[in-house]
Amino acid sequence: MAAVCLGESMAVLLPDRPGPLESVESFRHTIGGAESNVACTLAALGTPTAWISRVGDDGFGRRLTAELAAHGVDTSAVAVDPLRPTGLYVKEVGSPGTHPRDLGPGRSRLHYYRTGSAAAALGPSLLDDPSAAALLAGAGLLHLSGISAALSDSCLALLHALLADRRPGRTVSFDLNWRPALWHGRDASVLPALLDAADLVLLGADEAEAVLGTGDPAALRALLPSPATLVVKDADRQATAIGRDGRTVTEPAPAVAVVEATGAGDAFAAGYLHATARGLDQRRRLRLGHLCAAAALTTPGDRARPPAPQVVARLLDATPAQWAATRVDASGIVSPLLVQTRRDDR
Repeated sequence: MAAVCLGESMAVLLPDRPGPLESVESFRHTIGGAESNVACTLAALGTPTAWISRVGDDGFGRRLTAELAAHGVDTSAVAVDPLRPTGLYVKEVGSPGTHPRDLGPGRSRLHYYRTGSAAAALGPSLLDDPSAAALLAGAGLLHLSGISAALSDSCLALLHALLADRRPGRTVSFDLNWRPALWHGRDASVLPALLDAADLVLLGADEAEAVLGTGDPAALRALLPSPATLVVKDADRQATAIGRDGRTVTEPAPAVAVVEATGAGDAFAAGYLHATARGLDQRRRLRLGHLCAAAALTTPGDRARPPAPQVVARLLDATPAQWAATRVDASGIVSPLLVQTRRDDR
């Protein structure tokens, strides 16, 4: 099954050291963006994936497109806007220092410079573009997010058009991806209808509480009756998939020594979507989401390489006790199952 992820990606400036931005001397250039993060991880897992968006006719846009292509993502339908710039965000990382503006250890903040960006000009006219239309026509999975709805009226109109264009054999997934700062001056009340129009909805319990008034999976299921499946992520504790028929599967998250939280939700979405495309059961879908999120949590930056396929295969089949004993840190995955496997292989 081929996948298409649609939405803005941006250039990212990462500080060379923790502390308030006014004390940082230099930055490292990379890329970031929810939908493109999902696209890169899906491609790494083995799902043929394309990313559709717009970038500026600038170095940031060229690097962004080239890097996604290098990750195995099809960028043939990425348009270059001659007038608008590529979006940008700057990460600020807290430190144990005493500066009054310091965020504090373990905390970070993203500063967005994306108003009037090339991707904000996306709109329903995209559906008339031959390259984009071809990719969308061949996609068994289309992944969208609430971030696009916040960028502009034209982006919101595009989401409405895509969600209204229901095609046999195509699953539309929608990640809430609540970003309060993006909704300043915009009407976030459009989000429930967008969520309810998708086949598969992914959302965190905390962001669901902020947008929908509850983070309880059963209550969310009542508020969003149409999607075939809701996946509610409860921070580092567990994830719950609840079907239209009320059938519920909850899978605990493995213990993780967190290095950086940014991108973990996107990694979870990619893992869950890849397992869905493979036809795995709900428990294995949630487990692969957890494993991909754990890899992102233990790596600096927005993206991480998923665990090796042979490791994934064994952990997806782990007993509840073996899964509960699994631990993930920057050095890798530790599990009784994997230790036993290495001994058996000697």
